[in-house]
Amino acid sequence: MMKILVDADAFPNALKEILLRAVLKRKIATIFIANKRISVPDVHHVSMEVVAQGPDEADHRIAELCCAYDLVITADIPLADRIVTLGAVALDPRGTIYDENNIKHLLAMRNLMEELRNNGEITGGPSAITEKTVRAFADGLNKLLSKRM
Repeated sequence: MMKILVDADAFPNALKEILLRAVLKRKIATIFIANKRISVPDVHHVSMEVVAQGPDEADHRIAELCCAYDLVITADIPLADRIVTLGAVALDPRGTIYDENNIKHLLAMRNLMEELRNNGEITGGPSAITEKTVRAFADGLNKLLSKRM
Protein backbone atom coordinates (compact mmCIF):
# COMPACT_ATOMS: atom_id res chain seq x y z
CA MET A 1 0.00 0.00 0.00
CA MET A 2 1.37 3.39 -0.99
CA LYS A 3 2.12 6.07 1.55
CA ILE A 4 2.99 9.70 0.96
CA LEU A 5 6.02 11.25 2.67
CA VAL A 6 6.22 15.04 2.67
CA ASP A 7 9.45 17.00 3.06
CA ALA A 8 7.51 19.57 5.05
CA ASP A 9 10.12 22.09 6.19
CA ALA A 10 9.34 24.52 3.36
CA PHE A 11 6.16 22.99 1.92
CA PRO A 12 3.82 25.87 0.91
CA ASN A 13 0.48 26.06 2.76
CA ALA A 14 -1.46 26.51 -0.49
CA LEU A 15 -0.15 23.15 -1.68
CA LYS A 16 -0.64 21.53 1.71
CA GLU A 17 -4.38 22.19 1.42
CA ILE A 18 -4.51 20.50 -2.00
CA LEU A 19 -2.53 17.52 -0.75
CA LEU A 20 -4.67 17.13 2.36
CA ARG A 21 -7.91 17.20 0.34
CA ALA A 22 -6.56 14.39 -1.84
CA VAL A 23 -5.26 12.19 0.99
CA LEU A 24 -8.32 12.68 3.18
CA LYS A 25 -10.63 11.78 0.28
CA ARG A 26 -8.60 8.67 -0.61
CA LYS A 27 -7.54 7.77 2.97
CA ILE A 28 -3.85 7.56 2.00
CA ALA A 29 -1.34 7.20 4.82
CA THR A 30 0.62 10.47 4.82
CA ILE A 31 3.53 11.55 6.99
CA PHE A 32 4.73 15.16 7.12
CA ILE A 33 8.39 15.24 8.18
CA ALA A 34 10.10 18.45 9.32
CA ASN A 35 12.44 19.83 11.95
CA LYS A 36 9.58 21.80 13.51
CA ARG A 37 5.98 20.94 14.30
CA ILE A 38 3.41 21.85 11.67
CA SER A 39 -0.34 21.57 11.87
CA VAL A 40 -1.93 18.45 10.36
CA PRO A 41 -5.48 17.10 10.66
CA ASP A 42 -6.23 14.81 13.58
CA VAL A 43 -7.05 11.69 11.57
CA HIS A 44 -5.50 8.25 11.88
CA HIS A 45 -3.84 8.16 8.45
CA VAL A 46 -2.16 11.62 8.56
CA SER A 47 0.72 12.26 10.94
CA MET A 48 3.56 14.67 11.67
CA GLU A 49 7.07 13.59 12.59
CA VAL A 50 9.57 16.10 13.97
CA VAL A 51 13.23 15.30 13.33
CA ALA A 52 16.35 16.81 14.90
CA GLN A 53 17.58 20.20 13.71
CA GLY A 54 20.31 20.05 11.12
CA PRO A 55 20.89 19.84 7.42
CA ASP A 56 19.29 16.84 5.72
CA GLU A 57 17.79 15.34 8.91
CA ALA A 58 14.31 15.30 7.36
CA ASP A 59 15.77 13.95 4.09
CA HIS A 60 17.49 11.07 5.89
CA ARG A 61 14.29 10.15 7.72
CA ILE A 62 12.23 10.29 4.53
CA ALA A 63 14.70 8.01 2.73
CA GLU A 64 14.65 5.65 5.72
CA LEU A 65 10.84 5.37 5.65
CA CYS A 66 10.44 5.23 1.87
CA CYS A 67 9.49 2.01 0.08
CA ALA A 68 9.34 1.30 -3.65
CA TYR A 69 5.65 2.07 -4.11
CA ASP A 70 5.64 5.35 -2.15
CA LEU A 71 5.29 8.96 -3.24
CA VAL A 72 7.59 11.61 -1.77
CA ILE A 73 6.83 15.30 -2.09
CA THR A 74 10.00 17.36 -2.08
CA ALA A 75 11.79 20.18 -3.86
CA ASP A 76 15.13 18.63 -2.89
CA ILE A 77 16.56 17.02 -6.03
CA PRO A 78 19.30 15.02 -4.25
CA LEU A 79 16.59 13.55 -1.99
CA ALA A 80 14.44 12.84 -5.05
CA ASP A 81 17.41 10.99 -6.57
CA ARG A 82 17.65 8.81 -3.45
CA ILE A 83 13.91 8.14 -3.60
CA VAL A 84 13.92 7.20 -7.28
CA THR A 85 16.87 4.86 -6.62
CA LEU A 86 14.63 3.07 -4.09
CA GLY A 87 12.02 2.56 -6.83
CA ALA A 88 9.60 5.23 -5.63
CA VAL A 89 8.65 8.51 -7.30
CA ALA A 90 8.82 12.08 -6.09
CA LEU A 91 6.77 15.15 -6.87
CA ASP A 92 8.16 18.67 -6.74
CA PRO A 93 5.89 21.37 -5.27
CA ARG A 94 5.98 22.98 -8.73
CA GLY A 95 4.48 19.88 -10.33
CA THR A 96 7.57 18.14 -11.74
CA ILE A 97 7.43 14.38 -11.36
CA TYR A 98 10.84 12.92 -10.56
CA ASP A 99 11.29 9.39 -11.87
CA GLU A 100 13.91 7.14 -13.45
CA ASN A 101 13.41 8.88 -16.82
CA ASN A 102 14.50 12.34 -15.69
CA ILE A 103 16.16 12.36 -12.27
CA LYS A 104 19.80 12.06 -13.38
CA HIS A 105 19.40 14.91 -15.87
CA LEU A 106 17.64 17.10 -13.26
CA LEU A 107 20.33 16.30 -10.68
CA ALA A 108 23.08 17.27 -13.14
CA MET A 109 21.27 20.55 -13.91
CA ARG A 110 20.82 21.26 -10.20
CA ASN A 111 24.53 20.67 -9.57
CA LEU A 112 25.50 22.95 -12.45
CA MET A 113 23.20 25.74 -11.19
CA GLU A 114 24.58 25.36 -7.66
CA GLU A 115 28.13 25.71 -9.02
CA LEU A 116 27.15 28.83 -10.97
CA ARG A 117 25.51 30.35 -7.85
CA ASN A 118 28.57 29.51 -5.74
CA ASN A 119 30.77 31.28 -8.28
CA GLY A 120 28.50 34.33 -8.24
CA GLU A 121 27.59 33.92 -11.89
CA ILE A 122 23.88 33.78 -11.14
CA THR A 123 21.86 34.95 -8.17
CA GLY A 124 18.34 34.53 -6.90
CA GLY A 125 16.23 31.58 -6.01
CA PRO A 126 13.02 29.99 -7.19
CA SER A 127 10.10 32.15 -8.19
CA ALA A 128 7.08 32.61 -5.93
CA ILE A 129 4.21 30.13 -5.87
CA THR A 130 1.54 31.26 -8.34
CA GLU A 131 -1.86 29.94 -9.40
CA LYS A 132 -0.12 28.26 -12.32
CA THR A 133 2.25 26.54 -9.90
CA VAL A 134 -0.64 25.40 -7.72
CA ARG A 135 -2.42 23.92 -10.78
CA ALA A 136 0.78 22.17 -11.90
CA PHE A 137 1.20 20.61 -8.45
CA ALA A 138 -2.45 19.51 -8.34
CA ASP A 139 -2.18 18.01 -11.85
CA GLY A 140 1.04 16.13 -11.01
CA LEU A 141 -0.45 14.84 -7.76
CA ASN A 142 -3.64 13.66 -9.47
CA LYS A 143 -1.64 11.97 -12.24
CA LEU A 144 0.51 10.07 -9.72
CA LEU A 145 -2.39 9.12 -7.46
CA SER A 146 -4.41 7.86 -10.42
CA LYS A 147 -1.52 5.61 -11.49
CA ARG A 148 -0.74 4.30 -8.02
CA MET A 149 -4.24 3.77 -6.60
